[in-house]
Amino acid sequence: QVQLVESGGGLVQAGGSLRLSCAASRNIFSINVLGWYRQAPGKQRELVATITSGGSTNYADSVKGRFTISRDNAKNTVYLRMDSLKPEDTAVYYCNAEIRSGIGSRIYWGQGTQVTVSS
Repeated sequence: QVQLVESGGGLVQAGGSLRLSCAASRNIFSINVLGWYRQAPGKQRELVATITSGGSTNYADSVKGRFTISRDNAKNTVYLRMDSLKPEDTAVYYCNAEIRSGIGSRIYWGQGTQVTVSS
């Protein structure tokens, strides 16, 4: 079991930057995949970026070159640095953790943090 708490959202002008944080309630060293997803009004939740326990990263095409995901195992925190923000990045951003075991995977979600980008 793990609880995830996001922070760092807010209102920013287009072209600006934000850094989201997701604090986990337990050691994240053993969490296989940590990720950020987002959901805009009227749209489905979509993948933004993921990072594995080994440090491999994956990004949605729409954010490549602008967003950077990272993890700090000592602080049990995963970050999403967002640069060159666009109005279409406006959404609720959710932190996600996937823990794999011999019987399958467990998925955990945070409560979300709102990011609004004004034009």
